[in-house]
Amino acid sequence: MRVFITVMSILIPVTMIILGYYFSIRIPKKINFYFGYRTNMSMINEETWKFAHRHIGRTWIVSGWILLSVTIIALLFLIGKDVETVARIGEIITYVQCGYLILTLIPTEIALRKTFDKNGNRKK
Repeated sequence: MRVFITVMSILIPVTMIILGYYFSIRIPKKINFYFGYRTNMSMINEETWKFAHRHIGRTWIVSGWILLSVTIIALLFLIGKDVETVARIGEIITYVQCGYLILTLIPTEIALRKTFDKNGNRKK
């Protein structure tokens, strides 16, 4: 049970790191509704699509490493605790990570709006 909770607790930060590197290096070639950073602003045209993926990729790499470090430190404090406590803290960690993941979208949307107008044309 403890191993499962540990793995689940590091799943979100590790996924952020992996997708961050992926989006920084290999942007999905075509704008699609299935895979990638899909918001109204990022899907306007090819340039906004590429910009958004590079930006969120860098954001997720940095944020993922920070989140992973904090998570591992928090999990170290749970060594020797009973399973119920570990499960409860693991649940809280996961909720915090989900909130943090959602908050990482804000800088990319701000960067898109600073760089492009509402039609997807680069601002001068």
